[in-house]
Amino acid sequence: FILNTFGIQTTSVVAVIGAAGLAIGLALQGTLSNVAAGVMIIFFRPLKIGDFVQVNGVMGTVQDVTLNYTEIASIGNVQVVVPNSEVWGNTIYNYSVYDTRRAEWEFGVGYGVNLAQAEKVIIDTIMADERSLSDPEPFIQVNNLGGSSVDFLVRVWCKSDVYFKYQADMKRQVKEALDAADINIPFPTRTLVYENSSADEAAGVAAE
Repeated sequence: FILNTFGIQTTSVVAVIGAAGLAIGLALQGTLSNVAAGVMIIFFRPLKIGDFVQVNGVMGTVQDVTLNYTEIASIGNVQVVVPNSEVWGNTIYNYSVYDTRRAEWEFGVGYGVNLAQAEKVIIDTIMADERSLSDPEPFIQVNNLGGSSVDFLVRVWCKSDVYFKYQADMKRQVKEALDAADINIPFPTRTLVYENSSADEAAGVAAE
């Protein structure tokens, strides 16, 4: 208004300032969204330094949380820097919040096996490990009648900090226990049935 009073045309000046403001705003949009998300993360604390998390497809231990980004050390100890907008805007799996976790397995045995015996071998083997918790109560039952096996579903609770190794160890220990008890662990097989004429023809070709 003052410049116009002195006869200076300000229309072009205002247009330039508006365009510059728009450009700066667009350039800062990503940064500002990261800062806003960073404030929310710091305030609500869905994760913190030292937590083992999975965020936006990245799994690892949180190393740092800033206003702009969250630093995660992957399982292979690789630094992964995730913008805070992608942290706050995605589902966060935090494996460090609760003290216990439920491990789950599925073990298959042959159709000719005594199911009561197989069930006892499986659950006794798992519960003999000191990492297995008796409370909540362990769970085991026949869950599926597969094409070549009867499948047991087993769920047992353990401490969160031993979960991954515990779950892997139990697979081996149960396999060895079933072998020792002479309980068959089947694998997929295929049976081919021929008609008599086809079978005779196949035998003749094989003989030649």
